Amino acid sequence: MCGIVGFVGNHQAAPILLDGLSKLEYRGYDSAGIVVRDGDKQAEIVKAKGRLKILAEKTNDGKSVPGCCGIGHTRWATHGEPSEINAHPHVSGDDINVVAVHNGIIENYQEIREKLIRKGYKFYSQTDTEVLVKYVDYYYKKYAMGPIDAIAKTMVRVRGSYALAVMFKDFPGEIYVARKDSPMILGVEGDESYIASDVPAILKYARNVYYIGNLEMARVRAGEVTFFNLDGDVIEKELTEIKWDAEAAEKGGYEHFMIKEIHEQPRAVLDTLNSVIKNDAIDLSEVGLSEEQIKDIHQIHIVACGSAYHVGVVTQYVMEDLAKIPVRVEFASEFRYRNPLLNEKDLVVIISQSGETADSLAALRLAKEKGVKTLGIVNVIGSTIAREADNVFYTMAGPEIAVATTKAYSAQLIAGYLLAIQFAKVRGEIDADAYAHFISELQTLPGKISKVLEDKERIQWFASKFAAAKDVFFLGRGIDYAISLEGSLKMKEISYIHSEAYAAGELKHGTITLIEDGTMVISVLTQKELFEKMISNMVEVKSRGAYLMGLTTYGNYSIEDTANFSVFVPQIDQHFVASLAVVPLQLLGYYVSLARGLDVDKPRNLAKSVTVE
Repeated sequence: MCGIVGFVGNHQAAPILLDGLSKLEYRGYDSAGIVVRDGDKQAEIVKAKGRLKILAEKTNDGKSVPGCCGIGHTRWATHGEPSEINAHPHVSGDDINVVAVHNGIIENYQEIREKLIRKGYKFYSQTDTEVLVKYVDYYYKKYAMGPIDAIAKTMVRVRGSYALAVMFKDFPGEIYVARKDSPMILGVEGDESYIASDVPAILKYARNVYYIGNLEMARVRAGEVTFFNLDGDVIEKELTEIKWDAEAAEKGGYEHFMIKEIHEQPRAVLDTLNSVIKNDAIDLSEVGLSEEQIKDIHQIHIVACGSAYHVGVVTQYVMEDLAKIPVRVEFASEFRYRNPLLNEKDLVVIISQSGETADSLAALRLAKEKGVKTLGIVNVIGSTIAREADNVFYTMAGPEIAVATTKAYSAQLIAGYLLAIQFAKVRGEIDADAYAHFISELQTLPGKISKVLEDKERIQWFASKFAAAKDVFFLGRGIDYAISLEGSLKMKEISYIHSEAYAAGELKHGTITLIEDGTMVISVLTQKELFEKMISNMVEVKSRGAYLMGLTTYGNYSIEDTANFSVFVPQIDQHFVASLAVVPLQLLGYYVSLARGLDVDKPRNLAKSVTVE
């Protein structure tokens, strides 16, 4: 979950490294560091605890560190507390024979550390990365190996996940990289080369990139990248052009990335719809699912983490109701450890914005080992899940920088809707009129989301009134419960207010004991057949002192008799209402965080892409 950048070329490296790290700080912001080589001179290392701006101040925005070859890192602490000592880069010894940055976790680092101590190595930090660097140094020296062989020998002896960028004292002007289960891309533009753990870091410098595969290595020189397998043999790679707009990774005048990305949802939804709707029909040919395969599916397993899991819960309701296929939604971290019962006629759907989520990737591999067909719903072209899944549905959200997802979540919902509608049609569960109706309803979503955004000042006012709340509870039934799950997560992850979502029918089974005078309760009630039951639940909690916010669709104005504050979203077919109802909850979480004076884009203890367990 850390950020890595690297540069080799004709320009001063440090300013480029710092600029790249600024685009990756959402991946970790406990500490940061850079190492730069100026020709044959000894590498210069600068590290700082805390946000990247401290490192920028120490280096005069990189201008005080000469040299045209370097690597940088922004850290999200796993092994060892946030500190300058534990910050990357890490070195093999005082001679700086080997220096490296690392993203991931080395599971057997303690065992390796003890071995290296017996060999005379001394350790200064608490990190697994220092162990990894010294292990590379050990093989490099002991066997008089070249960099590739030393790294390869290390790779086959460590367990865990890593994206690794290494510089050797004996090889100025070169950076070596290796990868296992953590993302890494390499860009080339003219006679300069770039390394990054995510696209935004190098988007303004290079649009042609290589995706390094699992258990592969590369040597990076100015304008030249050579790839190797574990045997040290050269392998060929094709360049991929990144089509993202560079400005999409900038704030564009907004105060935070999160509010910018909330406002980008109409475009993300429209682009995702247009990617598969052709001539008023859904075309899944690029996804790779044939009608014969769709007809043959017996059960669907949706596997995901966090907000992507909540997308799965919505999709479960819609898919089962429209296509009449049994759907099971599971956390990826649970799926992989419970020995799931899978049938060869099942479909396992993996949802991940980054396409690199560690538990989701492991679940995908487990499904493939069992011979089950897999479909990835991802936002990043060339990501590991995209490469390894049998089929891929790319969402068109563009780069998402804020840690709390908004537009990627909305684009994933669209993917779920489209799959449900097409599966229903192919399997004969809906007729042509219903098919056309559902597609037409989806096409109204971008405009209706824009309409919801027009109410943001009113939501901001409400957010300021209860920014000091200690507890917030979200209630809903059916799809409204799924919406509540995401609203609750948005509240807790960026405002640090304790928040829970409950299926409203469970109130009497214990939850209602938590309600007392002034407790904030947010009720979502958009489903017609459940509306009256939800009103009853609202009356129950209000009678026990709750302060109520009600969220429903236009026309349901009777909730104002019960709720203290009401929010209305445009009417749409009930299957798709999550795309509208989630937007006020995103805004609510954002404005509460803002009112509390918090860093909206970089919530404490969190990072954007969870690439370790």
